[in-house]
Amino acid sequence: MAITNEPPMDGIAGWAVSIMEALGAPGAGLLIALENLFPPLPSEVILPLAGFAASRGDLSLAAALFWTTAGSVVGAVVLYWIGAAIGRDRLRAIADRLPLIKLSDIDRTEAWFTRHGGKAVFLGRMIPIFRSLISVPAGVQRMPFGLFLLYTTLGSAIWNTVFVVAGYVLGENWHVVEETVGVYSKGVLAVCAVIAVVFVLYRIRKHYATRNLTPPGI
Repeated sequence: MAITNEPPMDGIAGWAVSIMEALGAPGAGLLIALENLFPPLPSEVILPLAGFAASRGDLSLAAALFWTTAGSVVGAVVLYWIGAAIGRDRLRAIADRLPLIKLSDIDRTEAWFTRHGGKAVFLGRMIPIFRSLISVPAGVQRMPFGLFLLYTTLGSAIWNTVFVVAGYVLGENWHVVEETVGVYSKGVLAVCAVIAVVFVLYRIRKHYATRNLTPPGI
């Protein structure tokens, strides 16, 4: 199989091309499995590129969708069992040593995940960064494995189909998807950063308030 484009691809795109040239559609699945385990490896590059390859006839669209979804599920399952290996008690012990984190925060998070775990896994599979991380608390909470597989597969299939088909339709302009999702990902990270800052400031203020002190510079 030979995927070509002008100008020649380099960086992550070039590396992804070389994997798909060597392994075909299973190579796309392998890349997506790695993306789950190493979030800095962007699915917004791999998925549209797999669709582009399908548009050229280098692999079938059905194969691209099947293998990328299979790769997503495999990567998520690995993270699920990492979470299960960490376990609730060990997680609480780690959290208890962290500044500004209280065990009551962990308790509330556990209660929320118990009520909304299925929806969290399903929707989390369609949010950058969180699409990988959501599998860890599912494992920690020992979410029923069958349900985890179901929600993970459904969420992954939707996410992958959107970007693989977009790459298929756009053809040589597949990189438009990468650029668009890149902006979306940066927006998500910015929102998370703001939430983290607000949380830290709240915790600092509460810490000083309980001691009737004024926090310096805040």
